[in-house]
Amino acid sequence: MGGVSGVSGVNRTKGGGGPVGAKPVGAKPVGANLLAVRSHNTALVLDLLRSAGAEGISRLELADRTGLTPQAVSKITARLREEGFAAEAGRRASTGGKPRTVLRLVPEAGHAVGTHLDRDELRAVLVDLDGTVVDERRRAVDLGAGAEAVLGVVVTEVAGLVGDVLAGVAPEGGPGLAGVASEDGPGLAGVAPGGGPGPGKAGSLLGVGVALPGPLDHTRGVLHRVTGFPDWEGFPMRDALAERLGVPVVVDKDTNAAALGLSVAGEGAGGGSFAYLHLGTGLGAGLVIGGSVHRGARTGAGEFGHQVIQLDGPLCECGDQGCVEVLCLEAVRRGDMGEAARVLGVAAGNLAGLLDIDAVLLGGRTVGAAPEVFVSGVAEVLAARARREGALGEAVPVRVVPRGERVVAEGAAQLLLAPLFGRAGG
Repeated sequence: MGGVSGVSGVNRTKGGGGPVGAKPVGAKPVGANLLAVRSHNTALVLDLLRSAGAEGISRLELADRTGLTPQAVSKITARLREEGFAAEAGRRASTGGKPRTVLRLVPEAGHAVGTHLDRDELRAVLVDLDGTVVDERRRAVDLGAGAEAVLGVVVTEVAGLVGDVLAGVAPEGGPGLAGVASEDGPGLAGVAPGGGPGPGKAGSLLGVGVALPGPLDHTRGVLHRVTGFPDWEGFPMRDALAERLGVPVVVDKDTNAAALGLSVAGEGAGGGSFAYLHLGTGLGAGLVIGGSVHRGARTGAGEFGHQVIQLDGPLCECGDQGCVEVLCLEAVRRGDMGEAARVLGVAAGNLAGLLDIDAVLLGGRTVGAAPEVFVSGVAEVLAARARREGALGEAVPVRVVPRGERVVAEGAAQLLLAPLFGRAGG
Protein backbone atom coordinates (compact mmCIF):
# COMPACT_ATOMS: atom_id res chain seq x y z
CA MET A 1 0.00 0.00 0.00
CA GLY A 2 1.14 3.53 -0.68
CA GLY A 3 2.28 5.74 2.17
CA VAL A 4 1.57 9.34 3.00
CA SER A 5 5.05 10.84 2.75
CA GLY A 6 4.92 14.54 2.10
CA VAL A 7 1.47 14.95 3.68
CA SER A 8 1.38 16.83 6.96
CA GLY A 9 -1.02 16.64 9.84
CA VAL A 10 -2.92 19.62 11.19
CA ASN A 11 -2.13 20.55 14.79
CA ARG A 12 -5.13 21.82 16.74
CA THR A 13 -4.97 25.45 17.89
CA LYS A 14 -6.04 26.78 21.26
CA GLY A 15 -7.55 30.22 21.66
CA GLY A 16 -5.97 32.77 19.36
CA GLY A 17 -2.40 31.52 19.70
CA GLY A 18 -0.36 29.00 17.80
CA PRO A 19 -0.73 25.22 17.76
CA VAL A 20 -0.57 23.60 21.17
CA GLY A 21 2.89 22.06 21.46
CA ALA A 22 3.37 22.39 17.72
CA LYS A 23 6.68 22.49 15.95
CA PRO A 24 7.54 26.02 14.71
CA VAL A 25 6.43 26.46 11.12
CA GLY A 26 7.04 30.17 10.68
CA ALA A 27 3.52 30.92 9.51
CA LYS A 28 0.18 31.73 11.07
CA PRO A 29 -1.89 28.54 11.41
CA VAL A 30 -5.10 28.28 9.45
CA GLY A 31 -8.17 27.29 11.43
CA ALA A 32 -10.03 24.10 10.53
CA ASN A 33 -13.12 22.29 11.64
CA LEU A 34 -12.14 20.21 14.68
CA LEU A 35 -13.89 17.04 13.47
CA ALA A 36 -12.26 17.35 10.06
CA VAL A 37 -8.85 17.91 11.64
CA ARG A 38 -9.24 14.86 13.86
CA SER A 39 -10.34 12.75 10.91
CA HIS A 40 -7.47 13.98 8.72
CA ASN A 41 -4.81 13.43 11.36
CA THR A 42 -6.15 10.00 12.30
CA ALA A 43 -6.15 9.00 8.63
CA LEU A 44 -2.49 10.01 8.31
CA VAL A 45 -1.53 7.94 11.34
CA LEU A 46 -3.58 4.95 10.21
CA ASP A 47 -2.00 5.00 6.77
CA LEU A 48 1.50 5.07 8.24
CA LEU A 49 0.63 2.20 10.58
CA ARG A 50 -0.64 0.23 7.60
CA SER A 51 2.44 1.03 5.50
CA ALA A 52 4.76 -0.05 8.35
CA GLY A 53 3.29 -3.55 8.32
CA ALA A 54 4.02 -6.08 11.06
CA GLU A 55 7.34 -4.38 11.86
CA GLY A 56 5.47 -1.37 13.21
CA ILE A 57 6.39 2.26 13.68
CA SER A 58 7.18 4.35 16.76
CA ARG A 59 5.22 7.38 17.95
CA LEU A 60 8.31 9.54 17.39
CA GLU A 61 8.48 8.40 13.77
CA LEU A 62 4.76 9.05 13.38
CA ALA A 63 5.23 12.60 14.65
CA ASP A 64 8.18 13.16 12.33
CA ARG A 65 6.39 11.78 9.26
CA THR A 66 3.11 13.61 9.84
CA GLY A 67 4.39 16.90 11.25
CA LEU A 68 2.11 16.47 14.27
CA THR A 69 3.29 17.09 17.80
CA PRO A 70 4.23 14.07 19.92
CA GLN A 71 1.30 14.95 22.20
CA ALA A 72 -1.15 14.86 19.28
CA VAL A 73 0.25 11.55 18.07
CA SER A 74 -0.02 10.06 21.56
CA LYS A 75 -3.68 11.03 21.79
CA ILE A 76 -4.47 9.59 18.38
CA THR A 77 -2.64 6.32 18.97
CA ALA A 78 -4.17 5.93 22.42
CA ARG A 79 -7.62 6.26 20.90
CA LEU A 80 -6.77 3.82 18.10
CA ARG A 81 -5.49 1.27 20.63
CA GLU A 82 -8.61 1.67 22.73
CA GLU A 83 -10.79 1.09 19.67
CA GLY A 84 -8.75 -1.96 18.66
CA PHE A 85 -7.24 -0.52 15.49
CA ALA A 86 -3.64 -0.38 16.76
CA ALA A 87 -1.54 -2.61 18.99
CA GLU A 88 2.02 -2.83 20.26
CA ALA A 89 4.47 -4.54 17.91
CA GLY A 90 7.38 -4.73 20.33
CA ARG A 91 10.21 -2.39 21.24
CA ARG A 92 13.02 -0.89 19.22
CA ALA A 93 16.46 0.14 20.44
CA SER A 94 16.78 3.87 20.98
CA THR A 95 19.75 6.13 20.36
CA GLY A 96 19.31 7.37 23.91
CA GLY A 97 16.98 6.65 26.79
CA LYS A 98 14.61 3.72 27.06
CA PRO A 99 13.68 1.58 24.03
CA ARG A 100 10.83 2.93 21.91
CA THR A 101 7.52 1.11 21.75
CA VAL A 102 6.44 0.50 18.17
CA LEU A 103 2.83 0.19 17.06
CA ARG A 104 1.17 -1.69 14.21
CA LEU A 105 -2.20 -1.72 12.54
CA VAL A 106 -4.58 -4.53 13.53
CA PRO A 107 -5.92 -5.63 10.11
CA GLU A 108 -8.76 -7.72 11.53
CA ALA A 109 -10.13 -4.74 13.47
CA GLY A 110 -12.33 -3.74 10.56
CA HIS A 111 -13.63 -5.10 7.27
CA ALA A 112 -15.31 -3.90 4.11
CA VAL A 113 -17.31 -5.71 1.44
CA GLY A 114 -16.58 -5.04 -2.21
CA THR A 115 -19.07 -6.17 -4.83
CA HIS A 116 -18.68 -6.25 -8.60
CA LEU A 117 -22.17 -6.26 -10.08
CA ASP A 118 -21.62 -7.14 -13.72
CA ARG A 119 -24.25 -7.66 -16.39
CA ASP A 120 -24.33 -11.41 -15.78
CA GLU A 121 -22.46 -12.09 -12.54
CA LEU A 122 -22.02 -10.87 -8.99
CA ARG A 123 -18.64 -11.23 -7.29
CA ALA A 124 -18.36 -10.18 -3.64
CA VAL A 125 -15.24 -10.10 -1.46
CA LEU A 126 -14.74 -9.38 2.22
CA VAL A 127 -11.42 -7.66 2.93
CA ASP A 128 -9.65 -6.58 6.12
CA LEU A 129 -8.02 -3.20 6.76
CA ASP A 130 -4.91 -4.28 4.84
CA GLY A 131 -7.05 -4.98 1.79
CA THR A 132 -6.42 -8.72 2.11
CA VAL A 133 -9.32 -10.84 0.84
CA VAL A 134 -10.74 -12.89 3.71
CA ASP A 135 -13.57 -14.57 1.81
CA GLU A 136 -15.22 -14.44 -1.60
CA ARG A 137 -18.52 -15.35 -3.26
CA ARG A 138 -19.70 -15.55 -6.87
CA ARG A 139 -23.16 -15.95 -8.29
CA ALA A 140 -24.84 -15.60 -11.66
CA VAL A 141 -27.14 -12.60 -11.96
CA ASP A 142 -29.13 -10.98 -14.76
CA LEU A 143 -28.87 -7.20 -14.62
CA GLY A 144 -31.97 -7.06 -16.82
CA ALA A 145 -34.12 -8.96 -14.31
CA GLY A 146 -35.22 -5.76 -12.57
CA ALA A 147 -34.13 -3.85 -9.47
CA GLU A 148 -35.90 -5.95 -6.85
CA ALA A 149 -34.54 -9.25 -8.16
CA VAL A 150 -30.98 -7.93 -8.54
CA LEU A 151 -30.93 -6.21 -5.15
CA GLY A 152 -32.26 -9.37 -3.55
CA VAL A 153 -29.26 -11.29 -4.90
CA VAL A 154 -26.82 -8.63 -3.71
CA VAL A 155 -28.31 -8.50 -0.21
CA THR A 156 -28.36 -12.28 0.14
CA GLU A 157 -24.75 -12.75 -1.00
CA VAL A 158 -23.35 -9.83 1.01
CA ALA A 159 -25.19 -10.89 4.16
CA GLY A 160 -24.08 -14.49 3.72
CA LEU A 161 -20.48 -13.45 3.16
CA VAL A 162 -20.43 -11.25 6.26
CA GLY A 163 -22.24 -13.83 8.33
CA ASP A 164 -19.77 -16.56 7.36
CA VAL A 165 -16.75 -14.58 8.58
CA LEU A 166 -17.85 -11.94 11.07
CA ALA A 167 -20.63 -13.69 12.98
CA GLY A 168 -18.32 -14.26 15.92
CA VAL A 169 -16.73 -10.82 16.05
CA ALA A 170 -19.65 -8.45 16.52
CA PRO A 171 -19.19 -6.04 19.43
CA GLU A 172 -19.57 -7.82 22.75
CA GLY A 173 -23.16 -7.74 23.88
CA GLY A 174 -24.37 -6.65 20.44
CA PRO A 175 -27.09 -8.30 18.37
CA GLY A 176 -24.61 -10.18 16.20
CA LEU A 177 -25.60 -11.42 12.76
CA ALA A 178 -28.66 -13.52 13.49
CA GLY A 179 -30.97 -13.54 10.50
CA VAL A 180 -28.84 -11.39 8.21
CA ALA A 181 -28.70 -14.02 5.49
CA SER A 182 -32.40 -13.58 4.80
CA GLU A 183 -33.46 -11.20 2.03
CA ASP A 184 -36.08 -9.84 4.39
CA GLY A 185 -33.85 -9.88 7.47
CA PRO A 186 -32.80 -6.93 9.62
CA GLY A 187 -29.68 -6.15 7.60
CA LEU A 188 -26.11 -5.98 8.86
CA ALA A 189 -26.50 -3.25 11.44
CA GLY A 190 -25.38 -5.62 14.17
CA VAL A 191 -21.79 -5.47 12.93
CA ALA A 192 -21.59 -1.88 11.76
CA PRO A 193 -19.80 0.80 13.75
CA GLY A 194 -22.12 3.43 15.13
CA GLY A 195 -22.02 6.58 13.10
CA GLY A 196 -20.95 5.28 9.72
CA PRO A 197 -17.67 4.45 7.98
CA GLY A 198 -14.85 5.10 10.42
CA PRO A 199 -13.01 3.49 13.29
CA GLY A 200 -15.38 1.57 15.52
CA LYS A 201 -15.24 -1.60 17.58
CA ALA A 202 -12.89 -4.41 16.64
CA GLY A 203 -14.34 -6.65 13.96
CA SER A 204 -16.76 -3.99 12.72
CA LEU A 205 -18.05 -3.79 9.16
CA LEU A 206 -17.28 -0.40 7.64
CA GLY A 207 -19.75 -0.78 4.82
CA VAL A 208 -20.29 -2.11 1.31
CA GLY A 209 -18.81 -0.83 -1.93
CA VAL A 210 -20.73 -1.55 -5.13
CA ALA A 211 -19.07 -1.31 -8.53
CA LEU A 212 -21.06 -1.78 -11.73
CA PRO A 213 -21.12 -0.63 -15.36
CA GLY A 214 -21.72 3.06 -15.95
CA PRO A 215 -22.59 5.70 -16.63
CA LEU A 216 -23.69 6.70 -13.14
CA ASP A 217 -23.56 9.50 -10.59
CA HIS A 218 -20.91 8.47 -8.06
CA THR A 219 -21.70 11.35 -5.70
CA ARG A 220 -25.39 10.50 -5.26
CA GLY A 221 -25.14 6.78 -6.01
CA VAL A 222 -27.73 7.05 -8.80
CA LEU A 223 -27.48 5.10 -12.06
CA HIS A 224 -27.76 6.68 -15.48
CA ARG A 225 -28.61 4.74 -18.64
CA VAL A 226 -26.42 1.65 -18.27
CA THR A 227 -25.49 0.48 -21.76
CA GLY A 228 -27.93 -2.25 -22.76
CA PHE A 229 -30.07 -1.79 -19.64
CA PRO A 230 -31.96 1.52 -19.97
CA ASP A 231 -34.52 0.53 -17.32
CA TRP A 232 -31.95 1.27 -14.60
CA GLU A 233 -31.81 4.96 -15.49
CA GLY A 234 -32.39 7.11 -12.40
CA PHE A 235 -32.34 4.21 -9.95
CA PRO A 236 -30.98 5.24 -6.49
CA MET A 237 -28.72 2.21 -6.05
CA ARG A 238 -26.81 3.54 -3.04
CA ASP A 239 -29.84 4.46 -0.94
CA ALA A 240 -31.80 1.35 -1.90
CA LEU A 241 -29.00 -0.98 -0.81
CA ALA A 242 -28.15 1.02 2.32
CA GLU A 243 -31.76 0.73 3.44
CA ARG A 244 -31.78 -3.03 2.92
CA LEU A 245 -28.34 -3.73 4.42
CA GLY A 246 -28.36 -1.22 7.26
CA VAL A 247 -24.74 -0.16 6.66
CA PRO A 248 -23.06 2.61 4.62
CA VAL A 249 -22.97 1.92 0.88
CA VAL A 250 -20.79 3.60 -1.77
CA VAL A 251 -21.49 3.16 -5.50
CA ASP A 252 -19.05 3.75 -8.35
CA LYS A 253 -18.28 2.58 -11.86
CA ASP A 254 -16.47 -0.74 -12.12
CA THR A 255 -13.48 0.85 -13.85
CA ASN A 256 -13.15 3.65 -11.29
CA ALA A 257 -13.25 1.17 -8.43
CA ALA A 258 -10.57 -0.97 -10.05
CA ALA A 259 -8.38 2.08 -10.72
CA LEU A 260 -8.72 3.20 -7.10
CA GLY A 261 -7.74 -0.23 -5.80
CA LEU A 262 -4.73 -0.41 -8.12
CA SER A 263 -3.58 3.07 -7.14
CA VAL A 264 -3.92 2.44 -3.40
CA ALA A 265 -2.02 -0.83 -3.73
CA GLY A 266 0.81 0.92 -5.60
CA GLU A 267 0.23 -1.21 -8.70
CA GLY A 268 -0.42 1.69 -11.04
CA ALA A 269 2.36 3.95 -12.27
CA GLY A 270 4.33 4.88 -9.18
CA GLY A 271 2.13 7.78 -8.18
CA GLY A 272 1.81 9.03 -11.75
CA SER A 273 -0.96 8.70 -14.31
CA PHE A 274 -2.35 5.50 -15.80
CA ALA A 275 -5.41 4.12 -17.54
CA TYR A 276 -7.06 0.88 -16.48
CA LEU A 277 -8.91 -0.63 -19.46
CA HIS A 278 -11.53 -3.21 -18.55
CA LEU A 279 -12.80 -5.54 -21.28
CA GLY A 280 -15.43 -8.00 -20.13
CA THR A 281 -19.13 -7.87 -20.89
CA GLY A 282 -18.45 -4.24 -21.88
CA LEU A 283 -15.50 -1.90 -22.24
CA GLY A 284 -14.58 1.04 -20.03
CA ALA A 285 -11.65 2.89 -18.53
CA GLY A 286 -10.62 4.04 -15.08
CA LEU A 287 -8.27 7.02 -15.13
CA VAL A 288 -5.73 7.93 -12.45
CA ILE A 289 -4.16 11.31 -13.14
CA GLY A 290 -1.50 12.72 -10.84
CA GLY A 291 -2.16 9.94 -8.34
CA SER A 292 -5.92 10.53 -8.05
CA VAL A 293 -8.90 8.87 -9.70
CA HIS A 294 -10.33 11.22 -12.31
CA ARG A 295 -14.13 11.03 -12.29
CA GLY A 296 -14.89 14.37 -13.92
CA ALA A 297 -17.17 17.23 -12.90
CA ARG A 298 -20.26 15.05 -13.27
CA THR A 299 -18.48 11.80 -12.30
CA GLY A 300 -18.90 10.63 -15.90
CA ALA A 301 -15.26 10.29 -17.01
CA GLY A 302 -14.00 6.99 -18.36
CA GLU A 303 -16.71 6.13 -20.92
CA PHE A 304 -13.83 4.89 -23.02
CA GLY A 305 -15.79 2.18 -24.84
CA HIS A 306 -18.04 4.65 -26.61
CA GLN A 307 -15.45 6.60 -28.57
CA VAL A 308 -16.30 6.22 -32.26
CA ILE A 309 -13.44 4.98 -34.43
CA GLN A 310 -15.49 3.77 -37.46
CA LEU A 311 -18.15 6.20 -38.65
CA ASP A 312 -20.09 3.63 -40.68
CA GLY A 313 -19.43 0.79 -38.23
CA PRO A 314 -21.92 -1.55 -36.56
CA LEU A 315 -24.62 -0.16 -34.29
CA CYS A 316 -23.66 -0.08 -30.62
CA GLU A 317 -26.17 -0.55 -27.80
CA CYS A 318 -25.44 3.04 -26.78
CA GLY A 319 -27.16 4.16 -30.00
CA ASP A 320 -24.03 5.27 -31.87
CA GLN A 321 -22.13 3.48 -34.63
CA GLY A 322 -18.59 2.15 -34.72
CA CYS A 323 -17.82 2.42 -31.01
CA VAL A 324 -14.69 0.70 -29.72
CA GLU A 325 -16.84 -1.49 -27.46
CA VAL A 326 -19.00 -2.97 -30.21
CA LEU A 327 -16.01 -3.49 -32.51
CA CYS A 328 -14.03 -5.23 -29.75
CA LEU A 329 -16.90 -7.44 -28.63
CA GLU A 330 -17.81 -8.44 -32.20
CA ALA A 331 -14.20 -9.51 -32.80
CA VAL A 332 -14.30 -11.52 -29.57
CA ARG A 333 -17.55 -13.22 -30.62
CA ARG A 334 -15.88 -14.21 -33.91
CA GLY A 335 -13.00 -15.68 -31.91
CA ASP A 336 -10.55 -13.16 -33.37
CA MET A 337 -8.75 -12.03 -30.22
CA GLY A 338 -5.94 -10.52 -32.26
CA GLU A 339 -8.35 -8.15 -33.99
CA ALA A 340 -10.00 -7.28 -30.66
CA ALA A 341 -6.56 -6.45 -29.25
CA ARG A 342 -5.72 -4.29 -32.27
CA VAL A 343 -8.97 -2.32 -31.94
CA LEU A 344 -8.35 -1.88 -28.22
CA GLY A 345 -4.82 -0.73 -29.02
CA VAL A 346 -6.08 1.97 -31.41
CA ALA A 347 -8.41 3.32 -28.72
CA ALA A 348 -5.67 3.09 -26.09
CA GLY A 349 -3.38 5.04 -28.43
CA ASN A 350 -5.97 7.80 -28.67
CA LEU A 351 -6.14 7.93 -24.89
CA ALA A 352 -2.36 7.92 -24.46
CA GLY A 353 -2.01 10.70 -27.02
CA LEU A 354 -4.70 12.78 -25.35
CA LEU A 355 -3.56 12.42 -21.73
CA ASP A 356 0.14 11.48 -22.02
CA ILE A 357 -0.31 8.75 -19.40
CA ASP A 358 2.52 6.69 -17.92
CA ALA A 359 1.04 3.20 -18.27
CA VAL A 360 -1.88 1.21 -19.68
CA LEU A 361 -3.21 -1.58 -17.46
CA LEU A 362 -5.52 -4.25 -18.85
CA GLY A 363 -8.13 -6.32 -17.01
CA GLY A 364 -11.51 -7.99 -17.28
CA ARG A 365 -12.54 -11.55 -18.05
CA THR A 366 -12.03 -11.20 -21.83
CA VAL A 367 -8.47 -9.98 -21.36
CA GLY A 368 -7.96 -12.74 -18.79
CA ALA A 369 -8.87 -15.34 -21.42
CA ALA A 370 -5.96 -14.29 -23.66
CA PRO A 371 -3.64 -11.96 -21.71
CA GLU A 372 -0.56 -12.35 -23.90
CA VAL A 373 -2.57 -11.59 -27.06
CA PHE A 374 -4.01 -8.40 -25.61
CA VAL A 375 -0.76 -7.15 -24.10
CA SER A 376 1.21 -7.69 -27.30
CA GLY A 377 -1.59 -6.37 -29.52
CA VAL A 378 -2.11 -3.15 -27.56
CA ALA A 379 1.62 -2.63 -27.02
CA GLU A 380 2.33 -3.02 -30.72
CA VAL A 381 -0.14 -0.28 -31.65
CA LEU A 382 1.20 2.05 -28.94
CA ALA A 383 4.80 1.42 -30.04
CA ALA A 384 3.95 2.18 -33.67
CA ARG A 385 2.27 5.42 -32.64
CA ALA A 386 5.28 6.42 -30.54
CA ARG A 387 7.61 5.81 -33.49
CA ARG A 388 5.47 7.92 -35.81
CA GLU A 389 5.38 10.77 -33.32
CA GLY A 390 9.08 10.56 -32.52
CA ALA A 391 8.21 10.38 -28.81
CA LEU A 392 11.02 10.68 -26.30
CA GLY A 393 11.89 7.45 -24.53
CA GLU A 394 9.99 4.18 -24.88
CA ALA A 395 6.34 3.69 -25.74
CA VAL A 396 3.75 3.65 -22.98
CA PRO A 397 4.13 0.29 -21.18
CA VAL A 398 1.23 -2.16 -21.23
CA ARG A 399 0.58 -4.91 -18.70
CA VAL A 400 -2.20 -7.08 -17.31
CA VAL A 401 -3.28 -6.26 -13.76
CA PRO A 402 -2.75 -8.81 -10.98
CA ARG A 403 -5.85 -10.63 -9.68
CA GLY A 404 -7.67 -9.56 -12.84
CA GLU A 405 -10.82 -11.54 -12.14
CA ARG A 406 -11.51 -9.78 -8.87
CA VAL A 407 -9.71 -6.45 -9.30
CA VAL A 408 -13.06 -4.62 -9.54
CA ALA A 409 -14.52 -6.24 -6.41
CA GLU A 410 -11.34 -5.51 -4.43
CA GLY A 411 -11.41 -1.94 -5.69
CA ALA A 412 -15.04 -1.64 -4.62
CA ALA A 413 -13.99 -2.50 -1.06
CA GLN A 414 -11.44 0.34 -1.26
CA LEU A 415 -14.34 2.76 -1.80
CA LEU A 416 -14.87 2.27 1.98
CA LEU A 417 -11.30 1.62 3.11
CA ALA A 418 -9.37 4.29 1.18
CA PRO A 419 -11.08 7.27 2.91
CA LEU A 420 -10.27 5.72 6.29
CA PHE A 421 -6.58 6.03 5.38
CA GLY A 422 -6.88 9.43 3.70
CA ARG A 423 -6.65 7.88 0.23
CA ALA A 424 -10.15 8.53 -1.15
CA GLY A 425 -8.73 9.81 -4.42
CA GLY A 426 -6.20 7.02 -4.77
